[in-house]
Amino acid sequence: MLTVENLNVHYGAIHALKGISLHVEQGEIVTLIGANGAGKSTLLKTVSGLLKPSGGKIVFENQSIGGKAAQSIVKAGLSHCPEGRRVFANMTVEENLMLGAYLRKDRQGIKDDLDDVYKRFGRLLERKNQQAGTLSGGEQQMLAMGRALMARPKLLLLDEPSMGLAPLLVKEIFNIVQEINKTGTTVLLVEQNAHMALSIAHRAYVIETGQIVLSGSASELADSEEVQKAYLGG
Repeated sequence: MLTVENLNVHYGAIHALKGISLHVEQGEIVTLIGANGAGKSTLLKTVSGLLKPSGGKIVFENQSIGGKAAQSIVKAGLSHCPEGRRVFANMTVEENLMLGAYLRKDRQGIKDDLDDVYKRFGRLLERKNQQAGTLSGGEQQMLAMGRALMARPKLLLLDEPSMGLAPLLVKEIFNIVQEINKTGTTVLLVEQNAHMALSIAHRAYVIETGQIVLSGSASELADSEEVQKAYLGG
């Protein structure tokens, strides 16, 4: 579904991604783990069109999307749920969700998807007329995920969904990620909580200083001594 080949990204003189290659098959949860500043968020931003690559290829469903405008990438079926939630604080929960469907014209489909989001995230329904800025961190994360789902993506890019959340909420968010995947959405997950990420993913890549250093099934990486030492506190 998604193929990234020899991807290079520069921030001015800084070479942030150095020849990264990876792939995501339809129906998978694939996770990227790595330390802060390793290039995980940069990779997602480049795939979703927020950053321009300086070299390499990004192909989504046989369509080259490297360097294309973000809105055309959303239209193609790829949604990005960014690090730090980025909800529109002065707009209501429902207004934030409707922005996720901005490019869609199918009124009934939008209404059905809004109902689905409210079913999946009951707390958002209770707070639908509340300003997004007044929500707790966990609720804002649910809102950011719900908004991304309103674009009806085939592939969801999720950046650090557990950041700053209490352990119980982290579990809830990861259960929801699994549910989203089971209902047919492919997921590329960037997550610092390597233990949780590997527990729900099918495959994983380890990224260090802008390069992929390890890849394999999630269970293989969870059992790897190297990964345990570096990321699982083993």
